[in-house]
Amino acid sequence: MNKILIFDLDGTLFDTSRAIVETFNAVFKVLKIPLAGDENIRATIGLPLEKAFATLLNIFVEEPLISKAVEQYQLQYRRCILPKAKELLFPGVEDGLIALNKKDVKLSVATSKFTASATALLQAAGIDAVFDRVIGADQVSKPKPDPESGRKILEYYSAMPEMAVMVGDTTHDIYMANAVGMRSIAVTYGIHSVCMLEEAKPTWIANCFYNVLHIIEENILK
Repeated sequence: MNKILIFDLDGTLFDTSRAIVETFNAVFKVLKIPLAGDENIRATIGLPLEKAFATLLNIFVEEPLISKAVEQYQLQYRRCILPKAKELLFPGVEDGLIALNKKDVKLSVATSKFTASATALLQAAGIDAVFDRVIGADQVSKPKPDPESGRKILEYYSAMPEMAVMVGDTTHDIYMANAVGMRSIAVTYGIHSVCMLEEAKPTWIANCFYNVLHIIEENILK
């Protein structure tokens, strides 16, 4: 059975944190909502959009304003982030993924983005073809850190957890992997700090994507 690598997007493959903060702020301005503060916005990256807006606005997810904010975010996302997709890739990501794909490693995505937004980002960056499966927040009843997204990918491949490795920049990714029983690589160049990531007990820690590739070559593909 081929090895399976599951990647998060924001903060793992794409350096999108600044662009995400700008997009949230654009939504608040359009909807005439007081700005939530850049650090507060940054702290919600990795959560599904509805939960992020509910946290920032301190209201329930079911409130009508949440759906309006999410709709506006999708619009601003297409304007602010998609045109920059290629340049937002972290160094080594494009060539690294293509090389892994050529080695018959199975590649998938588990993200807190909506599936359509995630797919659009991958397409805009020109790397969508290397991925077999994209599981977004709208395809699960419980997003990361719940194990559902990881299990769905394993089911797609008819694979056991020991065949898969999760690569992500937040504790949500690592806790999801732990709950499924798969190994994980925590990357320190994204959203969560090294201390936070260490508390989640990843299998390995990487400080750049080249380091991720080295870990994969030395520990997973051999």
